[in-house]
Amino acid sequence: MRPALLALAVLMASPDARAQTTSPPPSDAQPSAVEFFSRFDSAFTFERFSATEDERFVWSGNIGIDVDVVDYGVGRTAIVANYVVVMGREFRPFDPNQGDYILEASTSARTSAFELAAVFHHVSRHLSDRPKRRSVDWNMVGGRISKDVVIGRTALHGRADIRGVLRGGLVDYRWELDTKVAARVSLSPRVAAITRGGVRVLGVTGDANRGTQYGYRGEGGLSYEGRGATVDLFIAAERRIDPYQLELSTATWLTTGFRISGIGPSRMP
Repeated sequence: MRPALLALAVLMASPDARAQTTSPPPSDAQPSAVEFFSRFDSAFTFERFSATEDERFVWSGNIGIDVDVVDYGVGRTAIVANYVVVMGREFRPFDPNQGDYILEASTSARTSAFELAAVFHHVSRHLSDRPKRRSVDWNMVGGRISKDVVIGRTALHGRADIRGVLRGGLVDYRWELDTKVAARVSLSPRVAAITRGGVRVLGVTGDANRGTQYGYRGEGGLSYEGRGATVDLFIAAERRIDPYQLELSTATWLTTGFRISGIGPSRMP
């Protein structure tokens, strides 16, 4: 991370870079008429696990898109697609051992205080170079409440999802509460301090002899907005529920990483 921080410091010191600042419109800006494909966000995240001796968890990559298919003023219909790869060092230095797909569709209504949405959420988990014949996946439906606030140089985002399981394969999940918050404090026209985090509560059937599961993630770092992309450098602490898909367990670790996204604050994963 030291070379990356040095590069960020050089970019912060560049007067030409600061002079070229452009700010995108707020993501929750309401159009005056119906608009199709009014917003497209994408992000790529790469992390290095630490504080763990498990050779299955060394690196992680996450790439995703978030698209507003139609914005009708009082709300919007959006789709999200994410792919997460986990790499270890069991067989080779970069050994992809699992890949997870997340697909989501939502339709929302804006109120004076919040944005409310109905959400369909699908997760499918797969092993790489390892035997697995049974499907590990689940479908959920539920609701979301979210809010964006700007106070001076600070932009805040918060959301909470509550979902119930429609169908699950090889999991004991019944319902899920998933909360996320993010803050971005502008330090200069192109540089900001960032923090984000969330808590996940997972209700289970009891068939696997375990109770309600709890997970969390918190990260902090710096963000630099270039002419064509935004780069975040961060350190994170995480407690993950069922990190390996064929085992019912939790794992806690620290990670360091970077995230590259489109102009403006990166999307909430």
